[in-house]
Amino acid sequence: MKFLIVTHTYHQLKNGRYAAYMPYVREMDLWNNYFDKITVVAPLEKNNEASLLQTYSKDIEFKRIPIFQINGLRHLPKAVISSVYVFFLLINEMRKADHIHIRCPGNIGLIGSFAQIFFPRKTKTAKYAGNWDWNSQQPWSYRLQQRMLRSTVLTHNMQVLVYGVWPDKNRNILPFFTASYKEEEIREVQKSDFKKGIKLCFIGTLDENKSPILSLKVMELLKSRGNKVSLTFCGEGPLRRKVEEESRRMQLEDSVHLLGNVPAEEVKRVLIDSHFLVFISKSEGWPKAVAESMFWGCVPMTSNVSCVPHMVGEEEERGVLLEQNPHEIALQVMKLVNSPCKYADISKNAMKWSRNFTLEKFATEIGRLIH
Repeated sequence: MKFLIVTHTYHQLKNGRYAAYMPYVREMDLWNNYFDKITVVAPLEKNNEASLLQTYSKDIEFKRIPIFQINGLRHLPKAVISSVYVFFLLINEMRKADHIHIRCPGNIGLIGSFAQIFFPRKTKTAKYAGNWDWNSQQPWSYRLQQRMLRSTVLTHNMQVLVYGVWPDKNRNILPFFTASYKEEEIREVQKSDFKKGIKLCFIGTLDENKSPILSLKVMELLKSRGNKVSLTFCGEGPLRRKVEEESRRMQLEDSVHLLGNVPAEEVKRVLIDSHFLVFISKSEGWPKAVAESMFWGCVPMTSNVSCVPHMVGEEEERGVLLEQNPHEIALQVMKLVNSPCKYADISKNAMKWSRNFTLEKFATEIGRLIH
């Protein structure tokens, strides 16, 4: 069987093999196990040593497509030409495929959403990795993709995998999840006593959407109240220099650790060691940082976006939902620090819930979608 992957994820050539962002490849390898021939349609970029890359476990046929933007008049001529080229390339590749898989949202996903209309009898899946909530702020191109994918008139024989359960569910829409860990990795976690220090962490890209500076402000407030606090960042991004500068300005540099892009094992070690994840992002799909922190009993202090309320539950069952207010976040952290039994309950509930979503279960559910 031939599997076609349509994605906006940048790929690179690494020692003669194609590689891409590690979490993406780890997921796609689970899909690829069900097929003997895989074609990937995606953009190719120059080697970037800072990227956290992984090569596919199977050989793939790679179809390179141009990188383009569809916002702004100055980008319009290139966008039109590139879109037409990508559309007809996708038509040709979809014609040859047994199963079509489209990664959304993104420019390539938008074109793929139109191209798949011409293949109503082929089995198809789409992974909508963004926020499916219709009431949230979304770019117009994301809204268009949502309309196309959920339309039972235009889109046939398609399962659209979305994070969370939403009112617009129909036969196209399937609430889904993602996973990071194997069942064999599950083990007991014992957090250190708060008297030895409050351990915070931030896992993700250092950019405006993820609000890493907010984590520093929370740490500053906790320390100003006489607490011993440490904060570990895992991830890279455009705000790294600002994080470094702010930590020096706040005189926190001795207790702030910026690890950069690190392997999954190192992220796991940080989450096992930490008490709280401070992750107040502005937009998410299924935030892996939150799910992974819960898996290791690291209580998430996070934002009310996308399916996050479903993940952490009601009334602080598995975490705490907060706005971008460092004073309120610091207050909630201290409430749990001063109530260690309640903290332990939330931590255990978080582990119990997140450990339902293992890589084995994920692979099984993928198999059901394909067959």
